Amino acid sequence: MDKCIMLGIDVHDAKLVIKMASATDQPETLRVENTPSGRRTLWQQLHERARRVGSARVVMAYEASCQGFGLYDDATDEGFECYVLAPTKIPRSPAHRRRKTDERDAQGILEIMRGHVLAGNPLPSVWIPDPQTREDREIVRSRLDVAEKITALKAQVQTLLKRQSTRRPKGTGQGWTKGFEAWLQALTGRQSPLPHGARVALATLLRQRAALDEETVRLDAEVAALAEQPRYAEPARALVGVKGVGLLTAMVVLTELGDLRRFANRKQIGAYLGLVPSSDETGERDERKGHITHQGPWRVRRVLCQCTWARVRTDPGDKAVYARIAARNPKHKKIAVVAMMRRLAVLLWHIGRTAQERYGCYADAAA
Repeated sequence: MDKCIMLGIDVHDAKLVIKMASATDQPETLRVENTPSGRRTLWQQLHERARRVGSARVVMAYEASCQGFGLYDDATDEGFECYVLAPTKIPRSPAHRRRKTDERDAQGILEIMRGHVLAGNPLPSVWIPDPQTREDREIVRSRLDVAEKITALKAQVQTLLKRQSTRRPKGTGQGWTKGFEAWLQALTGRQSPLPHGARVALATLLRQRAALDEETVRLDAEVAALAEQPRYAEPARALVGVKGVGLLTAMVVLTELGDLRRFANRKQIGAYLGLVPSSDETGERDERKGHITHQGPWRVRRVLCQCTWARVRTDPGDKAVYARIAARNPKHKKIAVVAMMRRLAVLLWHIGRTAQERYGCYADAAA
């Protein structure tokens, strides 16, 4: 263990703040530019240091962020051990949050690495998807982002109408119907009762909506093409066979969760998706449960919620199960929704894993 070089890295757009040490030695602070040339310089220094101490093991870690897995890829290509830690699973005291600095963050990660290497403590690391899965995620996530933007635009239109005390006329149906859209377009014309400023604002919102609708069509085609790839074709087909589950939901599940064999049972899939209750049990306080943890991929939770409501509205069996769970606590019906989401997640995991194993539709992934 004395020959093991450990690094805790605090990653930023412009720089890497590093705490480096061997075993229990006093850590050394390094600051490196977060550029290809800066990383190459760091790798050269680590290789040289490893040679000086006799082919030492080099282990490093950093927190997951919007920086992605580029640093992980570079480090593993150099032959170093690298881990990406989940920020939500790293305990931090109120004192740490009040005195947060880059060096303290790097030091905290180094101490976690020391505990793992020297004492065998478990690492709060995240699953690292393979490069192809990351690329596929970009397509599916873009489609979800467009849907979010459309929802936001609809809310803006409704808010604008409220500010102008304008109510939709009868006969336009409920929701965003064609009749409602035609009425909105008429409001942007010169004969509109809206003042000039409101007409301009409404017109620009409707143009943005039209542009997003075009993007939706393009991205739906991209998602459909992705679903025909060998690694997704059969699992996606199996998931779409579940009532209430569309192709987009199936691809969200497959790209966000990746190789479904990495979950051993339903408890693991529920915990990974953040659909299990938090706990506050100590001393004589037993069975004290709180809200769900909300850990894991929120995009999966979102599509599960949408599918759950669709199934509850259209499937008599799910409607009966929902009613039975909701009857236990009528004032907190969200508990029933979460239970149904977890139930659906387990079903999709089981069906997806079976299809992946039967047809070999999974990619090599690093853990």
